[in-house]
Amino acid sequence: MDKQAKIYVAGHLGMVGSAIVRRLQAEGYTNLVLRSSKELDLREQAAVRRFFEQERPEYVFLAAAKVGGILANNTYRAEFIYDNLMIQSNVIHEAYRTGVQKLLFLGSSCIYPKFAPQPIKEEYLLTGALEPTNEPYAVAKIAGIKLCQAYRDQYGCNFIAAMPTNLYGPGDNFDLQTSHVMPALIRKFLEAKAKGSPSVSVWGTGSPRREFLYVDDLAEACLFLMRHYNEKEIINIGTGEDVSIKELAAMIKDLTSYEGLVEWDTSKPDGTPRKLLDVSRIHALGWKHKTSLKDGIKKTMEYYLKEQVA
Repeated sequence: MDKQAKIYVAGHLGMVGSAIVRRLQAEGYTNLVLRSSKELDLREQAAVRRFFEQERPEYVFLAAAKVGGILANNTYRAEFIYDNLMIQSNVIHEAYRTGVQKLLFLGSSCIYPKFAPQPIKEEYLLTGALEPTNEPYAVAKIAGIKLCQAYRDQYGCNFIAAMPTNLYGPGDNFDLQTSHVMPALIRKFLEAKAKGSPSVSVWGTGSPRREFLYVDDLAEACLFLMRHYNEKEIINIGTGEDVSIKELAAMIKDLTSYEGLVEWDTSKPDGTPRKLLDVSRIHALGWKHKTSLKDGIKKTMEYYLKEQVA
């Protein structure tokens, strides 16, 4: 990508999009096209068509999506499938129509079968049933992958699709009703420490294992793939390492210096038992994550505390 290339980052105010913008700017890319959802509703086909015809970006990072944790996914099932289908269909189609040189579509590790063999290889896609709680979101993301592949097959578009593992970091959602497990735990332990609460309640049994990637490492991977990956097959982005939710809670408890008890609410769902990505494909290309889990959690805690003061 030329430093003056016109680059559209869809979803630039979200955790992933803002990290991609930070990375692009740090590497000297200055011609960025950015629109908030208030300025451009990506669910509206006519609006997206006008935007692409006027701006004609050369490269597109498609990081816009409706996202959330187990509770949000299970509660807003219609919104999760409709909004995501509309966003990606409109952006991918207009990218093709206006001759975008390359598009990177970001999926999610939840596209893989609930009981996929571990670690999860890219070729396990569509080999088994999905996790029921986030099936609408996963189906939408799978449709996005298939759109990229179909436009490549029929029209020769250089549209690639990457599947990140669980992400966390600056810009994350800390709302306890809609957040993922990492920001929820960070907030719960910091609040319990500040209030002197005797215990912190955590969902489930603590036995599920999860892989976590710091969002700035993901942004670096996205730029790496935009420069070096041009294949039809999806590619995983992760660390290749996982921890149990129990271990994660213990680590966050330690980093927040919280001294109370951790109580496990086993009436709440665990979700998928394990979700570890096989990242040998991206490692073979020459990319590897840089931020350790402990360092990433520290940086995310600092961000959250700063936001609370602001």
